Amino acid sequence: MNQETFPIVKDPTPSLREHSRVLSMDEILTPEFQAYLDKLAATMLVEDGVGIASPQIGRNIRAIIINPTGTIESWINPEIIKASDTMVESEEGCLSVPGVYGIVKRHKKIRVRAMNRHGRMEEMDVKGFPAIVWQHEIDHVNGILFVDKAERMIKTGKHI
Repeated sequence: MNQETFPIVKDPTPSLREHSRVLSMDEILTPEFQAYLDKLAATMLVEDGVGIASPQIGRNIRAIIINPTGTIESWINPEIIKASDTMVESEEGCLSVPGVYGIVKRHKKIRVRAMNRHGRMEEMDVKGFPAIVWQHEIDHVNGILFVDKAERMIKTGKHI
C-alpha cells in the first residue's frame, strides 16, 4: 500500500458538518478513486484509527474505511437500514477531535447497506464493536461528530 497520506481535518472545520454526496458507479470504478481509497486507508493506519471517513480529510463524499477487526474494508455510500432498539455505551474518540473522548450510546446491532470498492452492493448485519465503528463513520458522512451525541465528555483523562 502506498504510504502517502492525507492531512486530517480538525473540528471546527465547517466541512465536517456537511452531508456528503453519493458516489456514482462511474466514479467508484476509476483508477483514481481506487488509489484514493488506498491513500485514505493508509491515513487511517498512520493515525492509529479504526475508521476514517472522507469528510475527515476534507472531501464530502460518502466513502469510509473501517478496520474494527484487523481487516481493512472500504465502503461507499453506506447507510444504516435497520437498527436494534437495544443501545450500548461506548467510549469514543475521533481523529478530527484530538484529545477528547466521550461516552456515546449506539445501537447494539445494525443492518448496513453499502457498496464495496468494486461497486458491488452488500447488505450485512453487524454487532458489537464493528457496529459502533460503522455508526461513527456513517455519522461522519452525514455531518455528525461523536461530540454531538456524547452523554459525557472526557478530555485528557478528566471528565468535562
